[in-house]
Amino acid sequence: MSSAKLPILNPTSHREYDWRHPEVDVQKLQAALMRNVEGEVRFDAGSKAMYSLDGSNYQQIPIGVVIPKSVEDAVTAIQITSDLGAPLLSRTGGTSLAGQTCNYAVVLDWTKYVNRITEIHPSEKWAWCEPGVIRDQLADAVCKHKLTYGPDPSTHTHCCIGGMLGNNSCGAHAQFGGKADDNLEEMEIMLYDGTRMNVGWMTNSDLDAKAAGKGREAEIYAQLRSLRDRYAKLVEKNYPKIPRRVSGYNLDQLIPGKDGRFNVGRALVGTEGTLATILRAKVSLVYSHPERVLLMLGYPSVYEAADHLMEVLESNPIALEGIDDVLVSNIKRKGGPHAEYLPLLPEGNGWLMLEYGCDTREEAAEMAQQLMSRLKSKADAPSMKLITDKQQQVKLWRLRESGLGATAFVPGQPMTWEGWEDSAVAPERVGEYLRDLRALYNKYDYKSALYGHFGMGCIHCRVSFDLFTKPGIEKYMRFLDEVTTMITSKYNGSLSGEHGDGQSKAMFLQKMFGPELIQAFREFKAIWDPEWKMNPGKMVDPYHPDQNLRLGPTYKPWQPKTHFQFPDDEGHMSHATLRCVGVGQCRRLEGEPGNDTMCPSFMVTKEERHSTRGRAHLLWEMLKNGPDGHGWHDDSVKEALDLCLACKGCKGDCPVNVDVATYKAEFLSHYWEGRLRPRYAYAFGLIDQWARLASVAPGFVNLLTQLPGLSAVAKLAAGMPQQRKVPAFAPYTFKSWFRKSAPQMNGGKRVILWADTFNNNFFPETAQAAV
Repeated sequence: MSSAKLPILNPTSHREYDWRHPEVDVQKLQAALMRNVEGEVRFDAGSKAMYSLDGSNYQQIPIGVVIPKSVEDAVTAIQITSDLGAPLLSRTGGTSLAGQTCNYAVVLDWTKYVNRITEIHPSEKWAWCEPGVIRDQLADAVCKHKLTYGPDPSTHTHCCIGGMLGNNSCGAHAQFGGKADDNLEEMEIMLYDGTRMNVGWMTNSDLDAKAAGKGREAEIYAQLRSLRDRYAKLVEKNYPKIPRRVSGYNLDQLIPGKDGRFNVGRALVGTEGTLATILRAKVSLVYSHPERVLLMLGYPSVYEAADHLMEVLESNPIALEGIDDVLVSNIKRKGGPHAEYLPLLPEGNGWLMLEYGCDTREEAAEMAQQLMSRLKSKADAPSMKLITDKQQQVKLWRLRESGLGATAFVPGQPMTWEGWEDSAVAPERVGEYLRDLRALYNKYDYKSALYGHFGMGCIHCRVSFDLFTKPGIEKYMRFLDEVTTMITSKYNGSLSGEHGDGQSKAMFLQKMFGPELIQAFREFKAIWDPEWKMNPGKMVDPYHPDQNLRLGPTYKPWQPKTHFQFPDDEGHMSHATLRCVGVGQCRRLEGEPGNDTMCPSFMVTKEERHSTRGRAHLLWEMLKNGPDGHGWHDDSVKEALDLCLACKGCKGDCPVNVDVATYKAEFLSHYWEGRLRPRYAYAFGLIDQWARLASVAPGFVNLLTQLPGLSAVAKLAAGMPQQRKVPAFAPYTFKSWFRKSAPQMNGGKRVILWADTFNNNFFPETAQAAV
């Protein structure tokens, strides 16, 4: 395809280009979607606010949100969106860190309904999945066959296959299982113009046959052949030869391998929704290494730990992670359950975490012990701990996977952000790169932990960028310019080794690939999306990293007087709601031992508004808009909080300790101020006073609340649903029993037993048992 056929976009002046497409008739679009889509269509301000954010530093208000009931329902939504010229964005878990899952577009959320594993073939090691299938859901479904899905990011309990393919996700076990593109066999996709096709393995003969046909599909294959033939040599020359190159488009997947095959579907993995919509995917399954052990190695520093990577990689671990002393220090400062796991680390200030897996734990342990024997003979031998207990292994993995949350909102430390969180180099150069990166952080007076998938050269960081002030953002841009030059010119590395380019890094892709391949990326996009409507402004001709910032110099949140003091958040509720970094752990559908509370309402409804993240984002948006918006009377916030059980699960389970129960109490106190509350608020909010009155004649009160006719009237008066049963008052209170019958204590320690309203008036036998 010649460049003359491309949209006329000037990369040097794209700041003036209006990606917002103001010509979209939003009312007409909403009406058409509501008439024809079976699922849920949401154009309300609250829904748009929730989907304007992901796990990144960016915010873009979408046109609206569609939650399709099925693949065909999504197809209908795409067709309507295309007919009316609106941009389109697919989204699953919404945990992306580079801004790729927020845009001015119609957002398709696949997670609530389109989440079936439609076929599993254990002997051939593949499965067909819909986009909303959770990664661990697939792994659990095939584990009995000693199989798993290889990529497993730290969000594996709630991230989805569609999003993993969109970002080319990896994780710790990509060490043996590969990236998402390595595990894709075939995809059914839909283009913006309505074309549906399956893309997968091909040979040159297959490509020629496809290109010789007629219609849009034949045109696509002919253009792909032309693009590949013109750019193949440049792709082979300029693409970094490292395990974790996630940046850019996968044009290398169009080049035949030694067996003469290539996979067009894999070329579309990691394109971040900018080319096509994934409807279904056939993914590979790999041997699961069912019995595992962990070997922890301690070194004087993380740099020396990284210097020994190649030495320990020879032992073929199935995961090889790195942890530095800053991350450990942060975990200590934050406290909580992860701090309790720190004694499992051996002595040191930098650690390597190696996992071995086999059919039996004894075989796995033998692999680790062989390495330990070799290392013990060396003068600079590390400290070592072999962990064979499964529960201790789980704890160590939680410690490592807590990295993102553990490095955010650390008491006494500056706030940290995404922006340079997943760069990658060759594993043999990790030690050198870490030293250079630390020196650059020191030059800019930035603080950051250094950890990640060292065995594949991928380094994770959250950095103390100042994204609030103009000078801070200008410094951030200077840092990005310098660090991207360093990693591309000195290390021939990748700007992204896991999280994708989105808009946070895409501006600098020319340094990595050269101007000719950037033109090839533009042509590749135009082949699939000639109208430039698929997630525009991401990856190709992108927004700059300092655009669409969630914060920025104009961010001046409302700071109203509150009842709670928020001592850990500078005394402001606005700072507390900023805690949510979008990791989405609250979107799990199942708990884990010792980590299983958050968030019960989301587990039932699968609604973003009923997750801890959704609620925090709505409260943040309310305070950002301030009293000029709806303020304390925001009904979107009220609706999201209605199903919150105030169980405090989020405060304990959330890696950044978002405390929705406290935020809910604060919000409702202001929401109802000066208003008549609903009947149930008086019935149950004053239950202690009603119970005190009822204790005078509990039998008479029970007569009114338990007899069928009278019960209906009582429920109506209390604002209760008729299908509920009013609990009966006990014939005596616990306190009256205690005064008469409690055993007398002679000596010993004094104990206070607090009898709450329900145990005192409804279930005194519980408190009696406690006595």
